[in-house]
Amino acid sequence: MTTWIEMIITIICSVLASSGFWAYIQKKHESKDVKTQVLLGLGHDRIVYLGLKYIERGSITQDEYENLRDYLYEPYRKLGGNGTAEKIMKEVEKLEIKNIIYKGAD
Repeated sequence: MTTWIEMIITIICSVLASSGFWAYIQKKHESKDVKTQVLLGLGHDRIVYLGLKYIERGSITQDEYENLRDYLYEPYRKLGGNGTAEKIMKEVEKLEIKNIIYKGAD
């Protein structure tokens, strides 16, 4: 039984010591970083664009505010985003919330 344990430990140590294994791990990490950067960039762009539109309009609906905050800003912030988008959100939070009346087709 100890022979099997020694063999398993040897295999595990060999894999961990392998430069190919660490190159693979590093490549996966870099790929994730690039994807995160792209998501941050897209989130930032959308938050700034929409936020400025609402600020220019001078009001925001409850649905618009919740969508901007819950689906864009909070995930953006959790990924590490900050700066301009944070300033825009602070200004959006000051806007008057207006109710919108939907006109349906009769």
